[in-house]
Amino acid sequence: MIRAFIAVEIAPDTITRIGAVIERLKPLSAAIRWVGAGNFHLTLKFLGNIVESQIEPIGAALFDVLRLFPRLTINAKGLGVFPNPRRPRVLWVGLVGNEIVSLQAKLELALTPLGFAPEEKKFTPHLTIGRWRHGERTDGTAEQTLDQELGRWSDYEFGVTSVHEVILFQSDLKPAGAIYRRLKVVTLKPDPVP
Repeated sequence: MIRAFIAVEIAPDTITRIGAVIERLKPLSAAIRWVGAGNFHLTLKFLGNIVESQIEPIGAALFDVLRLFPRLTINAKGLGVFPNPRRPRVLWVGLVGNEIVSLQAKLELALTPLGFAPEEKKFTPHLTIGRWRHGERTDGTAEQTLDQELGRWSDYEFGVTSVHEVILFQSDLKPAGAIYRRLKVVTLKPDPVP
């Protein structure tokens, strides 16, 4: 079995800016487990465990529906938490771009005939950059300072990513963190030549 997901990669300069903010935030809370910068990506669809024989049909379905989808841009903007500031579990960077929502919806439709049920929750484009351990946080001055610092970054522009391809990834979970391997890559439709 292969643990798989479909995602787009984020521009290196945007990742560098996010990493710099993480370094500023790290001393403010011991309750957060931080995601390594090398693992930042926008997950469009988590597939779970698949068998190797499913790789080709998934790749073909993605190709059929996405090869004519135009290339797009997404803007990484602001920090926030899920589900809410009183009980945070996930610290995220927002990703803005209407086209990415349309792309994800097309991807969902393409995978339904292959037995992958559409997501029940509304797609909210974001990068997970940290998770609170056990979904809890400690009270106190450090957490108040963290809340204030997060507020400072709520509208910060981290950068723009040009999305030219969608990738089917394999995820190997290791004690030091996940290792990702590309299984299939679908290139989006190039812009017309003027």
